[in-house]
Amino acid sequence: MQNPEHIVITGASSGLGAALAQAYAAPGIRLGLLARRHDLLQTLAESLKAKGAEVWVAAADVRMSESLLRILQEEDSRHPIDLLIANAGISGGTFGKGETAEQARAIFHVNLDGALNTVLPLIPRMVARKRGQIALMASLAGFRGFPAAPAYCGSKAALRVYGEGLRGELMPHGVEVNIICPGYVDTPMTQANHFPMPFLMSAERAAEIMVAGLRQNRARIAFPWPMALGAWLMGVLPPGWTDPFLVRLPKKAPLHNT
Repeated sequence: MQNPEHIVITGASSGLGAALAQAYAAPGIRLGLLARRHDLLQTLAESLKAKGAEVWVAAADVRMSESLLRILQEEDSRHPIDLLIANAGISGGTFGKGETAEQARAIFHVNLDGALNTVLPLIPRMVARKRGQIALMASLAGFRGFPAAPAYCGSKAALRVYGEGLRGELMPHGVEVNIICPGYVDTPMTQANHFPMPFLMSAERAAEIMVAGLRQNRARIAFPWPMALGAWLMGVLPPGWTDPFLVRLPKKAPLHNT
C-alpha cells in the first residue's frame, strides 16, 4: 500500500516494531502500538508525537486472542486500519542442551498463534472494505530448520507459508499480504546471541527496507540479499548436503523476547 494512514504494529515497544513506528511517524499518520510493556510504549509514543503522528497505545499480549480481538476491532471501528504489522515474537535456542517442551510451545504460541490472533480479527473487515494490508514478520530462519533453534525456525516457517497462502486468498479482495524475512538485525533479541552474525544491520536500516517493500507490495521482503540467497539455497539443497554444516553452527541462547 502506497500511503497507509492508520498503521498498527504489535511488538512495538522495542526492536523492529519500534523502528517501524519511527519510520512511519509523520503528520497525518495514525499509529497504533501494541506490546506488553505499557511504560515503554508511552515513551515511544512521545517521540512519535514529536514527529507529528497521532498515536494510541494498548498493553496487549498477542497470546490473549479475546482481548486482542476487542482492541483491534474497537479501534478499526473508530478509524479503519490500513496496515497491520504482526511483528510480536520471541526467540530461543537449545544452547546445545536440547529444547524443552515448555520453550518450544511458548515460541509457537507467540510467533504463530500470536500472529493469527493479530490478523484474523481484521481480515473480514478489510475484505468488506476491499482495502487493507497485512504484514507478517517471519525470518530467513524459516527457510531451513537450524539444529540450534528448531522451534524458532519452525514457527517462522509456518508463518511464512501461511502468509504465502493468505496472500493468494485475499488478493482478489483488494487486501495485500506481505511476508517479511529479515536476517540479523541489531535488536534486543539478537543482542543475546554470543556468536558472529553476518551482515548484521541496524534496526533503522531494516525498517527502511521493510517500509519500501510494503509500499511496493512485494510478496516477500527478504534481506540482506546475500543472507536471503543463502537461506533459499539451504532450503532447496538436499538435507544430506547441508546437515553437516548446520550442526557445526554456534548454539543459540534459550528463550528471550524481541
